[in-house]
Amino acid sequence: MKKFFFIVLQICNVFLAVAQEDPQISQYMFNQMTVNPGYTGSEDGICASAWDREDYVGVPGAKNVTVLGVSSSVKPFGISSGVGINVANDRIGFNNDKSANISYAYRMDLGSGKLGIGINAGVINNAIDPTWRTISSDGSSILNGKGNDPSIPDKENIYALDMSAGLFYKTEDLYLGLSCTHLNKPKLTYQGTSVNPSYVNRHFYLMSGYTIQLPNPALQLIPSFCVHTDTKVAQVTLNTNLVYNKRFWGGISFRPGDAVVGIVGLELLNGIRLGYSYDFVISDISKTTSGGHEFMVSYCFKINKEKIPQRYKSIRFL
Repeated sequence: MKKFFFIVLQICNVFLAVAQEDPQISQYMFNQMTVNPGYTGSEDGICASAWDREDYVGVPGAKNVTVLGVSSSVKPFGISSGVGINVANDRIGFNNDKSANISYAYRMDLGSGKLGIGINAGVINNAIDPTWRTISSDGSSILNGKGNDPSIPDKENIYALDMSAGLFYKTEDLYLGLSCTHLNKPKLTYQGTSVNPSYVNRHFYLMSGYTIQLPNPALQLIPSFCVHTDTKVAQVTLNTNLVYNKRFWGGISFRPGDAVVGIVGLELLNGIRLGYSYDFVISDISKTTSGGHEFMVSYCFKINKEKIPQRYKSIRFL
């Protein structure tokens, strides 16, 4: 049965290569620049982060995602802005897809907070390097190679321009983000598909969170949500994190029809944040996997220190 599931998974990978999906990140609330360039620079300092996620543990060829990002708030010519870079590697089955982009956000005061208007541009690289096993014509043995069937894909390596745009609004207690990835619908031309090329679908994101100060001054409750859709399928994530002393947090997320997620994390005295989440799968695939792991590490520091006003006595009053 496991061998049958593995074969089905590899067949699905062929279609996943054509209809690429954005990686699922459970700890989305800690770095939204991966899907929203409007977030860039919103931390008012230099931030570096790294993520590693493994889905469907125990399933051969399961999905693994690694994301690296660096962002900074800047003021070129006195214009409040943010710049950043993201690099991602997404592996599943025979597929090994990579992406790299540069983000820019213009930041402006709006009400009691700041609005970031961002755009990014970069390159996506879709690669597939399959190892096929076929059944002999008499069905008596399994052979190496794909045989002579032209519909079975061989090794591919495709590059395309990729762009995204987004808005991100943040106050002391609230954040709200709206974005679209793959804005230009990157064109992917595989071997034998030049007449009918494939395109990466646009993905739309709506994220929001609010900080609630509890009666105990050391405790904060931060509910949030993320809605993600490609206009054909939608995924909703509901989350609540409880934060202690602004350094320790734990919470739970729920993705209807997919998973229940447990989240824990802490911020060290030197400003390094560590986070971990575990996905308890509740869909039918739970029969073949023990869940999914996600690790996060980030570090932010301020680049501008406020000058302390100095007072001087006038010699006239000495």
